[in-house]
Amino acid sequence: MKLYDDPIAPTPRRVRMFLAEKGVEIPRVTVVMGKGEHKSEDYRRISPNSRIPALELDDGTVILESVAICRYIEALHPEPPLMGVGALDQALVEMWQRRMEWELLLPMGMCFRHSHPKMAPFENQVPEYAATLKPVAEKRLAQLDGELSDRPFIAGGRFTIADITAYTTIDFFSRLVGLPIDGLPNVKRWHVDVASRPSAKA
Repeated sequence: MKLYDDPIAPTPRRVRMFLAEKGVEIPRVTVVMGKGEHKSEDYRRISPNSRIPALELDDGTVILESVAICRYIEALHPEPPLMGVGALDQALVEMWQRRMEWELLLPMGMCFRHSHPKMAPFENQVPEYAATLKPVAEKRLAQLDGELSDRPFIAGGRFTIADITAYTTIDFFSRLVGLPIDGLPNVKRWHVDVASRPSAKA
């Protein structure tokens, strides 16, 4: 098994954090997006859509998409559970995970892709699009602050993949797109708590 990984981008970091929480080590092959290595002919043979991360199994099967990789690892290594326990808990974790992807990662990521100078070589940037997404992300962060007022983690009382998605999103994008969390006490508390976990160093 091999994990194709970028050391900086937030989506590959989701998988690294997930693996670290599980205590699972997988050999890694570094593919640096900033150098355009994900667009190379060699990497496209692994990932035709140039997505990182990619998990290549010993039989040659390739799993793309970070959450799909995490789901595979969860099935192989169910402890500690990061995607829920039982039907209801799994549904709630999935709900919050999807909300963090669609309501937080998507607007913050697109704001970055369409406004940051380093993304210009890889994106047909539309600054006006970025400008419309920034207040969407700002509103969602404020909502998250309220949601975290009565529980320690996003999906409830236990750390899950929803926290990993939100943490890697906020940790990477908030400064780059000008969305600080200092004025959001519950998000700030949660962020400090997650940052103190050993997996945050992954």
